[in-house]
This record gives sequence, C-alpha cells and structure tokens, in this order.
Amino acid sequence: MKKVLCSFFMALLAVVMFAQKDVTTFLGIPVDGTKSEMKKKLISKGFEVVPGQEFLKGEFNGTDVHVYIVTNNNKVYRIMLCDAIHISEAHIKVRFNKLIEQFKKNKRYSFFDDSNHTLSDDVDISYEMNIQNKEFEAVFFQHSDIKKIDTLAHRATRERILAKYTKEQLANSTEEMNQEIEESYIKHWHDLYEKNPVWFTISSFKDKYYITMYYDNEYNRANGE
Repeated sequence: MKKVLCSFFMALLAVVMFAQKDVTTFLGIPVDGTKSEMKKKLISKGFEVVPGQEFLKGEFNGTDVHVYIVTNNNKVYRIMLCDAIHISEAHIKVRFNKLIEQFKKNKRYSFFDDSNHTLSDDVDISYEMNIQNKEFEAVFFQHSDIKKIDTLAHRATRERILAKYTKEQLANSTEEMNQEIEESYIKHWHDLYEKNPVWFTISSFKDKYYITMYYDNEYNRANGE
C-alpha cells in the first residue's frame, strides 16, 4: 500500500510540474514571475512606460492597446489588454467577430463547440449590455500540446484508482466503478485544460466600445487563501 501511495503522489507531482511549465504565454512570455520582471520583458517587446500610469502602451495584433500586469502575492497571473481607442457599436461587432475567427484559426487555441459565437448584425449591444446586463465574451484555451494533457489525465486517474481499489476489484469492476473512473478522468482533464484561458469581452465607456482581453495563468490565481 505504501508503494501505491508513493506512486500516486509522484504522479500528482508530475502533473503539477508539467502544469507549472505549461503556463499561458503572451507574445512568447510566460504569464508568471514578478511584476517587475514582467514589465521588463514587455518593454523588451516594444511596449512603453506611460508616466504616472500603471499600464504600458503599445501595439498588439494591429491595435493600439494599454497593457496591465495583474498579480497575486507578487506573482503575475494575468496580462490584461484594453483597446486604447474606443469605437462605435457597429465597429465593435466587426472587431469582436474578427477576433473570434482569428482565434479559431490559430492551432494554439481550442474552445468548447457551444461557445464563442460571432455577433449578427441585428444584435443590439447597447440594449443587451445596459438593460439586460449581458456580457459579450469569448473564451479560448492556450495549449502547447493537448496530447500531454490527455496523457497526464489518464496517469493521474490511473494512480488515483489504483490507490483506492485492488487489481482484483478492478478486474471485476462494477458499473459504479467504471463511472467513477470516467468522471475522475474528465475532472483531471478539465483541471489541466482550463488552466490556460485566453479570453476577451466587449467593454463600454460613454456610449463607445472597446475590447478587453485577458491572458490568465490560473496556477497563480488566488483560490481563497
């Protein structure tokens, strides 16, 4: 039993080590480390300091943006970009839809099939946001290798099950046990898969609109501590 438990904890350690290395990146920079370190790296990419402001300014994906570095316990967990220029409702629809199509075509990103729909011409953004309190957002997940996530999810599930059941029990598994194995795998898979979200939303200010984009590292986010 001690050997089984040891293997189980070693498998969990492997998952954690992989996760720490496979954090979200922004322009090739891991969304990690301290705020000062991240600031230097962003400046090396061409972003500029704005005197008296917390954000940096520069160009990203053909658009002028303000870049904010967000931390938890002095560890960077988010890079937030806001369009520097606010535009009309008609133009924000075009920008939002274009971003969705760009992300869908980029093989580094994946998404859930029932999400991230483009906006049709008849959508009244002003009414939906101001009266219905609706949020227009699209969520993608950035991964270097989906197969690694699948492998680690299988490994973590296998070790968890071996720590709980004997080989004899598994050889004569019940329907409940099979369901538990499947649910365990799905949970491990999603726990890894959802650690690298890159998402964007439509924001408004004085009847004008802009895109706010987030590159998040969920490993550094506060979890109630």
